[in-house]
Amino acid sequence: MTYKPPRRPQFFYTTAPLPCPYVGGRTERKVVTEITGPDSDQLHDRLSRAGFRRSHNIAYAPVCPGCNACIPIRVRVADFQPDRTLRRVQKANAGLEGFEVPARATAEQFQLFQRYQQDRHRDGDMATMSFYDYRAMVEDTPIDTFIAEFRDESDRLAGACLTDRLGDGLSAVYSFFAPEQERRSLGTYTILWLIARARRAGLPYVYLGYWVPESRKMAYKARFRPSEILAGGAWRMLTEADIGTRPAVEALVPQTAG
Repeated sequence: MTYKPPRRPQFFYTTAPLPCPYVGGRTERKVVTEITGPDSDQLHDRLSRAGFRRSHNIAYAPVCPGCNACIPIRVRVADFQPDRTLRRVQKANAGLEGFEVPARATAEQFQLFQRYQQDRHRDGDMATMSFYDYRAMVEDTPIDTFIAEFRDESDRLAGACLTDRLGDGLSAVYSFFAPEQERRSLGTYTILWLIARARRAGLPYVYLGYWVPESRKMAYKARFRPSEILAGGAWRMLTEADIGTRPAVEALVPQTAG
């Protein structure tokens, strides 16, 4: 008879209040738990369906008192059809080729990551990350993870997206791109590529993290329709009523997948 160790209880912790990175004047708190052990992939799947996101070997979700601005969102892959604006983005990036590469940090990626941070988030914590910090972000993963790299006709790296494989889809963890090519909407193109990749793999969803209608840099996620949002503990279709009088998402360009 083979000995089977008892299942370790899953512990959850709440972080101390910090300034909210999305909505000015508010504070954020998160519930966090460790993703570890032989069942890490299954645990991550369950947590993702419950609205959690991953960073390194930690899964987290917002639990901010009196605020529900961060709404988990995922794209329904089989039903997705790009509108005219998204088709223009696809056409503008027809010369790019996407590659699925192992989650291994490279100097080329880090140089692009630094340029992106200095242009878009120079006052943020990630702008001061060293190569070793970046390598930890990419490689410290207990689950099945890859990097989507996007290269132009000269084989130059134009963008990248750290991506998790789930049992029911792909999860965009963090994306960055060449800031001087902003007009190409490379962040938007990255999501379109992930949707196409999930469709080829027969996966039903692409998880985009949190839709934050009150944040310009996070409101764009409602652009990819049909999508589902997690509300009241259940996934349901995102509707026009949910968007209501929110900022016009047509003009919003993705920054990251958070």
